[in-house]
Amino acid sequence: MQVVNMVLNILSLAVVGVGIALSCTFFSPSAFLGSGSGNQALGAEPGEFNVPIVPKTVAEEQAAEPVQSGGGKAEKTIRKVRSIYEPKNNFLTLTIPRMARIRHDSIPTGNGKEEHLFRKYAAVHLEGTGFPWQRGANTYIAGHRLGYPGTQSFLTFADLNRLGKGDKIRVRDSNGRPYEYEVYRVFVVGPEDVHVTAPVEGRSVLTLQTCTLPDYSKRLIVRAERIAAGRMTKS
Repeated sequence: MQVVNMVLNILSLAVVGVGIALSCTFFSPSAFLGSGSGNQALGAEPGEFNVPIVPKTVAEEQAAEPVQSGGGKAEKTIRKVRSIYEPKNNFLTLTIPRMARIRHDSIPTGNGKEEHLFRKYAAVHLEGTGFPWQRGANTYIAGHRLGYPGTQSFLTFADLNRLGKGDKIRVRDSNGRPYEYEVYRVFVVGPEDVHVTAPVEGRSVLTLQTCTLPDYSKRLIVRAERIAAGRMTKS
């Protein structure tokens, strides 16, 4: 009986310890992640968030060259994209039914050093990448895996790993025009792999990015292809 009680006491202490650790991770992540660990830490400097800075010539640098990423099939990138029309501004509205916290979220455009945008909004469209109204574009959106408590960024992309082939991603531009995408590929790349921001030959795509777990050292990439208006589901 004493042995049973001892085992139960040890298990209870272990459960309490795990609970405290999880609470600290959510409400004081810097204590666990440290500086420069993937930039989910509270108070992280702007340059520490694991988002690529897109070179202006990224499409040309990658033009017509097949790129191998994440152990998957190579995709060719293209040189130019073409606008179908222009909305009143570049703000996007993002909805992902499969994810818990992404519902009609406003998405601004900014670069990887503008950490204030990643605090204020659920995610950010990466400057230098395409928009949904451009044919052949790669619309690249990045967000925090953990984020900042009390802000729109908190846990917004925590469940990005739930997305798989066939899942839908819905976007609206500032004029209210809808665009729908279907996930066709999920993979992981390193922080130096800026080729994932380039357009993809023969496709109009949307790319979602967040940090990997548990160490936030790499990028989880979800790529979806735009589907024809006739196939779009009702919101």
